[in-house]
Amino acid sequence: MNPQKITSLDRLLARMCELCPVCRHASAMQKGLAYSFVKNVEVGMCPFCQAYEKVHGKKAHEARQ
Repeated sequence: MNPQKITSLDRLLARMCELCPVCRHASAMQKGLAYSFVKNVEVGMCPFCQAYEKVHGKKAHEARQ
């Protein structure tokens, strides 16, 4: 298995996801419109959510600590 290399650009894009008010609300509340939106959009449309998953190993809508 070939692990993906995490670049500084990936870390920057992941940080944008961490600061995104929609993603923060979705991960904190775990329900509602923002949660549904992030859960469905992060898969193929949002480069920030994709980078967050690559860097942190979990989806942007999952609960953060």
